Amino acid sequence: MPRIEAVLIDIDGVLTVSWKPLPGAVAAMERLRAHGIPLALVTNTTSRTRAALAATLAAEGFPVGVDDILTAPAATAAHLREHYPDARCLLINTGDVRDDLGELDLVGEDDDAAADVVVIGGAGDAFDYAALNRAFHHVRDGARLVAMHRNLYWRTADGLDLDTGAFLAGLEQAAGVEAEITGKPSRAFFATALAHLGATASDTLMVGDDIESDVLAAQRCGITGALVKTGKYLPETHRAADGEPDHVLDSFADVPELLRTGDG
Repeated sequence: MPRIEAVLIDIDGVLTVSWKPLPGAVAAMERLRAHGIPLALVTNTTSRTRAALAATLAAEGFPVGVDDILTAPAATAAHLREHYPDARCLLINTGDVRDDLGELDLVGEDDDAAADVVVIGGAGDAFDYAALNRAFHHVRDGARLVAMHRNLYWRTADGLDLDTGAFLAGLEQAAGVEAEITGKPSRAFFATALAHLGATASDTLMVGDDIESDVLAAQRCGITGALVKTGKYLPETHRAADGEPDHVLDSFADVPELLRTGDG
């Protein structure tokens, strides 16, 4: 394995499940910090702001701050500012991430005016028929479709729950368009993460539980990938993937040993 100088880490399913630390995760991150390895938490989580995520993780003992976290909503805001400045945006998202979206012009629930961009965030109660049908109408009328991610499901304490991708696929097919993806697995998201750390792809490790969006997507960018068998990991998904991870670990707790950051 090439010498690793920086680590990108997914949060949900890798460090935590339902925001509770997985066994050994806090200690493993403390070891990475002790050895001065730069790290960034890169997440498609759309239900909480960066500040809220940092506070939640710190309360559980993780040595992280808000500047260590890169989220799909923040990446979406940057994408929209660059490619669709001054656009009126219809946002469908479960959870309040407006602080990470900046000064975007969001269409209100009772606003019947046309939207320039439909932004699809995280699935949940907000993804009802009326909301998705409204998005469908705007896209059919010419609005661009932007999605924070296309994950099909995620792991909770009660098992796997449906995520955005299950709904996005139907919306894309019905409207005859393909969404622009701003979070993982987009190359732009990984490039932003590398720039944030001042790291090069060949010197960086990505640790995730989603073989496609986390690991293989990172490997296509030249980043070393490590798939953990926690969170949403399923053996059948692993077998059916269109590539093989560089490394497969039982959990994030194994990362320090992979990087040989021993304490002796």
